[in-house]
Amino acid sequence: TKYGGKYTVTLIPGDGIGQETAAAVKTIFRAANVPVEWEQLDVTGYTQEGDLLFKQSVDSLVRNKVALKGILYTPISKLGHQSFNVAMRKDLDIYASLVIIKNLKGCPARHKNVDFAIIRENTEGEYSGLEHQVRNN
Repeated sequence: TKYGGKYTVTLIPGDGIGQETAAAVKTIFRAANVPVEWEQLDVTGYTQEGDLLFKQSVDSLVRNKVALKGILYTPISKLGHQSFNVAMRKDLDIYASLVIIKNLKGCPARHKNVDFAIIRENTEGEYSGLEHQVRNN
């Protein structure tokens, strides 16, 4: 969303190293004068309050249409608990993720002329959050 020459971007730092990474990104964007207004939501899988913040973050993503999100902790010990990461993909119908990999001009690299994309399906298999086991019958 763009208001007054600035883009509003949802920022969900996530758990673990996400807080540090988000702080670094904000510092870099500020230094580069990137016209971004952050709408930060500190969603976490560690506390019960995460459920309300999760709903607010999905609303923010729908409204802003652009986000930077870290990984969210999934409590393995809670039976029936769906990962916030999987729930977010399902709620927003994000069925694939796209990663673009290119060499940057003026930036030395071991491999030259790299230019490709990785498309990963997010709702099936291991990313579905469903437990499964392969067995020989």
